[in-house]
Amino acid sequence: MISKAIPLPSLTGFSERNGNWYAEDIALADLAREFGTPLYVYSKSALSKAYQAYDKACVDKQGKRRARIHYAMKANSNLAVINCFKELGAGFDLVSGGELARALAIGADPKSLVFAGVGKSAKEIAEALKAGVKCINVESIAELHKINRVATELGLRAPISLRVNPDVDAQTHPYISTGLKGNKFGIAYHEVLKTYREASQLAQIDVVGIDCHIGSQITTTAPYLDALDKVLDLVAQLKKEGIVIHHLDLGGGLGISYSDETPPDITDFTDTLLNRVAERGFGHLDVVLEPGRSLVGNAGVLLTTVEYLKPGAEKNFCIVDAAMTELMRPALYEAHHGIVPVQAKQAKALTYDVVGPVCESGDWLGRDRHLAVEEGDLLAILSAGAYGFVMASNYNTRPKPAEIIVDGKNAYVIRARENTSDLFASEAVLPK
Repeated sequence: MISKAIPLPSLTGFSERNGNWYAEDIALADLAREFGTPLYVYSKSALSKAYQAYDKACVDKQGKRRARIHYAMKANSNLAVINCFKELGAGFDLVSGGELARALAIGADPKSLVFAGVGKSAKEIAEALKAGVKCINVESIAELHKINRVATELGLRAPISLRVNPDVDAQTHPYISTGLKGNKFGIAYHEVLKTYREASQLAQIDVVGIDCHIGSQITTTAPYLDALDKVLDLVAQLKKEGIVIHHLDLGGGLGISYSDETPPDITDFTDTLLNRVAERGFGHLDVVLEPGRSLVGNAGVLLTTVEYLKPGAEKNFCIVDAAMTELMRPALYEAHHGIVPVQAKQAKALTYDVVGPVCESGDWLGRDRHLAVEEGDLLAILSAGAYGFVMASNYNTRPKPAEIIVDGKNAYVIRARENTSDLFASEAVLPK
């Protein structure tokens, strides 16, 4: 059904049984019949197991907590998904006022929220301060002064950490690399000490932490250790100057397997980082980890229906009802996602480009896929739980799909499918 040259990812919560794909205990074909396509489907057990793999390493053998997980909700911010993580004990990494509102909407403790992002507005900063977040990560000297001004106007203290740009190559796609000196993120390594000195003198600023995030879909541990050592060197220098750091935010970015990638085991990876912190003599720090993709990426699939099979002069096209509007990653990053028929068929297998109906040549979901399919069949696009729905758009006036979460034998609608009329309900024509 799919080329042996492109292996499928290792999935939790989704399985193939006798030629039929399931989400936990429900056949994907049944979900498509009930809720239509395109359709995002998530597995609650997959979310929980990924979280527990991190959390296992966050507690030492004596039962002492070494670190806390703050889910990076930009990966998937559906209220049901983030509520699952809240119930498991997670805090949250936020990058917008909208994500702050989502976290507060599910009753997250404001002291479990870290507000990041390179371009926070004064309004967003004020919202974060009034909510009482744990920390605001500062990405520039200009932002530091804006936070101080907003805090002064509100009569509030602003807890901050500086996001360090350590100039470490995460060896990932350039669009999702964030820790090189040519990236827009963070404060240049050679400017960090000076900026902390400046921050410590500002009237409404409380220096509480230090932060570093080097990218996403990273599949080796070495770049993390390189960045960690550089950040810990800064913490040691700050201590000598009387600037005390209380928490160490190591960011997230650990990759998943989309096909043949072999990222480190989550628990082993976390152990390695936390052991390095302890070995360097910083085990007293409150350590924050901010995974996103590795918690949700392989916990979701996108179901789509084959509309047409179109032979071409150079390519065969499998045209489906999902598109770049539902899953942007292939068009944006040339990202690979496994694609499988939801139900095995005896049809002749051919090599297809799987494409959507959007009027762009860049609207493709998978290239050169060996598939045995017929018109009307269902396909599952795997590893779609992260940066899937959250990047969806209404281009070509296409309503966004529904989202479903499966818990054992039960399926729940966690976002209803949009109607076309919803898309222009807030628009108006000019008066005559």
